[in-house]
Amino acid sequence: MEQDNNSEDDSVGPAEDDTQPPFPLGLSDSEAVEVLWQVRTQRRQKEPDLPETVTRLTTPEGSVVYLVGTAHFSDSSKKDVATTIRAVQPDVVVVELCQYRVSMLKMDEKTLLKEAKDINLEKVQQAIKQNGVMSGLMQILLLKVSAHITEQLGMAPGGEFREAFKEAGKVPFCKFHLGDRPIPVTFKRAIAALSLWQKARLAWGLCFLSDPISKEDVEKCKQKDLLEQTMSEMIGEFPALHRTIVAERDIYLTHTLRQAARCVEAPPTAEKVPAVVVGVVGMGHVSGIERNWDKELNIHEIMSVAPPSRLGRVVRTVLKGAMWGLLGYACYRASKGVGRALLSLPTVQSLLQNIRTPSV
Repeated sequence: MEQDNNSEDDSVGPAEDDTQPPFPLGLSDSEAVEVLWQVRTQRRQKEPDLPETVTRLTTPEGSVVYLVGTAHFSDSSKKDVATTIRAVQPDVVVVELCQYRVSMLKMDEKTLLKEAKDINLEKVQQAIKQNGVMSGLMQILLLKVSAHITEQLGMAPGGEFREAFKEAGKVPFCKFHLGDRPIPVTFKRAIAALSLWQKARLAWGLCFLSDPISKEDVEKCKQKDLLEQTMSEMIGEFPALHRTIVAERDIYLTHTLRQAARCVEAPPTAEKVPAVVVGVVGMGHVSGIERNWDKELNIHEIMSVAPPSRLGRVVRTVLKGAMWGLLGYACYRASKGVGRALLSLPTVQSLLQNIRTPSV
């Protein structure tokens, strides 16, 4: 997929598949390519009967995007993804992942369950190194939320993406693209958009999240009306957070889906033909992608992180001291000894030392 200068090539090669049809002996490379193309054409259903979670979008060139809205901890979402890919035999599959989360595609369920529940010092250090102190801490707290859901359901996140990766490998000529904005950009923009008080309130709420979650609750997340109501409640609480984590990513996902839906070359003549694309995204992004589909998008604007002003840097340095107690305790609650381990980091000790040392 070709993207602008601010985008990375987020293509991932699908897993090798051993279910491809056998070839007659003695075929040349071009003949083999033509046979595979014909096989896929025969398998592709012209009027597929798809799950109700699938939204159909089109481009002016005639390309079609089948957008599968999923719940991230749902077995039925995995089935919806598999059903859609098998029916439409796409040229491209795009998933709501970035290169920083691509490892979950090839991990087995047992390893992922262990990883999701294990929030240790190494993860804290990696999150801080990758995203900065404040964004890193917020990422750890969100990982805590994911661990809470994982523990409640006994199911690792991202099953629908792994299903998409597996099914894409069974479709001849199908490309697999990572369609989400890089997570460090999202976290940095989210933290920059929140006031200090909002950061404290959000950290406190994530820290003490303990409501039980059932599989029925997860399935409700696939109901557009209920999800939009929940989104509205969140917007009222943290409008800046909704803008950076949801609305901006709606724009980015729309951009990558439209890029993937460019016409493709049909062998052996290399004639340009409309593409068929399957997009796999959380149900919360579907309505935003629909709204943005025919709009002119500014990707550069949502990929930058504005530096703080001089006054902002001074105020932030002074007020961070007050935040450490709350966030350190939050991380401690989230994963037992992580808060104390965090306070032992050289970066944290240096900051605390600067706050304690009076200016000369």
